[in-house]
Amino acid sequence: MNDSPEGLDAPPPAADARARLTPDGRLRSGRLAGLPMNRAIWVVAWPVLVDSLLSSLVGLTDTVLAAAISEPATDAIGSASYILWFIGLSFVALDIGATALIARAVGGRRLATANAGVGQTFLLAAATSLALTVIILLLIGPLATTMRLVGEAGQAFRVYMLIIALNIPFMALLLAGVACLRGAGDTLRPLRAMIVVNLVNLVSSWALSGVDLTTTTFTHGQPVTRTVLANPFPFDLGVAGIALGTALGHAAGMVLVVAALLRGSHGIRLRARRLAPHWITLRRIARVGLPNFFEMLGMWFGNFLVLLIVGCLGAGIVGAHMVAIRVESFSFQPGFAMGVAAATLAGQFLGAGSPALARRAVLRCLALAVLIMGSMGVVFILAPRTIVGLLTSQPTHLASVPPALLVAGIVQVPFCVGIVLRQAMRGAGDVKVVMVITWVATYALRLPLVYACSGVDLPLPEWAGGGVLANPFTPYLPWKPGLMGLWVGLSIEVAIRGVLFTARFLHGGWARARV
Repeated sequence: MNDSPEGLDAPPPAADARARLTPDGRLRSGRLAGLPMNRAIWVVAWPVLVDSLLSSLVGLTDTVLAAAISEPATDAIGSASYILWFIGLSFVALDIGATALIARAVGGRRLATANAGVGQTFLLAAATSLALTVIILLLIGPLATTMRLVGEAGQAFRVYMLIIALNIPFMALLLAGVACLRGAGDTLRPLRAMIVVNLVNLVSSWALSGVDLTTTTFTHGQPVTRTVLANPFPFDLGVAGIALGTALGHAAGMVLVVAALLRGSHGIRLRARRLAPHWITLRRIARVGLPNFFEMLGMWFGNFLVLLIVGCLGAGIVGAHMVAIRVESFSFQPGFAMGVAAATLAGQFLGAGSPALARRAVLRCLALAVLIMGSMGVVFILAPRTIVGLLTSQPTHLASVPPALLVAGIVQVPFCVGIVLRQAMRGAGDVKVVMVITWVATYALRLPLVYACSGVDLPLPEWAGGGVLANPFTPYLPWKPGLMGLWVGLSIEVAIRGVLFTARFLHGGWARARV
């Protein structure tokens, strides 16, 4: 048995592959050793599912707390969330390389390779986090200007981003540890850490922000707002309190996952000697991680341009857009959880030399995800106004978000297909094709569709003469320009993206990707 970090470059011989699986197709190593497939899916997916739902709850709570402050504060938090998303994506993209490497190494019973991957993942996370902290600190002002955040919204954005920038190293090490543990099939310890992250975030953000929790119901068609829970704490930090809660949560989670890896988990362990640069392992992580980073960068920048279009629809619409995304996350986060299970199992079965079992595991994860997200889509279609009223009392949100949720509910199933198959292909190492599909869908489909369907008129910069560029598609739209039309464009692209990932999955090239 070859335990060197170089030992995974070639597929295992048939005899070696059989030694890594039981006669009835069960893995022989790692957290999933000896488990039947359905049980393995459950073991991997349920902690990620709970973690994802808790994360959605935290993001939703931040938005709800901001909405309780004011519409400008909600716009600020909504805009800042896109920057926080970029920061998280940067680390997740690199960590996907670690997950793929560790999953294959554990599936192939090469624990020395897996441990080398753990050390180099933490080394990359530390270096990248320091660079990103400096970059974000330098860009806070220009970003506020670019996103047209002025007055109260601009000030709130600057305060929030300053605190978040200082939180980046905590987030980086937390996500690195989670990726390593999940690659080994251990999703329970990451769940415990993320529960702590979310509890600390929820409690401290609410306590420090100083806002009361309210809800809005409709009586005879008119919104009626009442206080559900008055804030008993003596703090009144507003948006700064929300940001501090996020930072405290990430710091607590980072301590827990690092401690778990120092103790060891299912054969992998963080060791000091593995933190020295090992160029072969770094190169292998980068082989998968860098295409993921560029894929996510392309996706993020495309969605950032979408956010700029949202900002052109009027005051308060960015916050409404973020409320809609936070609600929808309760649907797509379960899809993401099943995608993580698909990625882990695909990587481990491919590492054990069985593409057929990898394919079967992905399809079973997809079926479960379709059931969950399809059911949530029905809820969005039937009760969008009731859902929104539970979260915000701001007039712009109450008017704009329900139609967007109804549109989103219609495409939850194709959205699900794209999420799960994309994650599975990443776990298999098929990251270059995933990158191409994402870029094509984002720039050839999403942006043109969002512009056309939103009916927005784009402001021109002074160097281009000023004024606005009238949208030529507006006269042909069957709806008024606004957030609902923009979500129609987003939903059409989501459906097409699901078809593209399905075609790649059926092609089968993802199962032959090299890690």
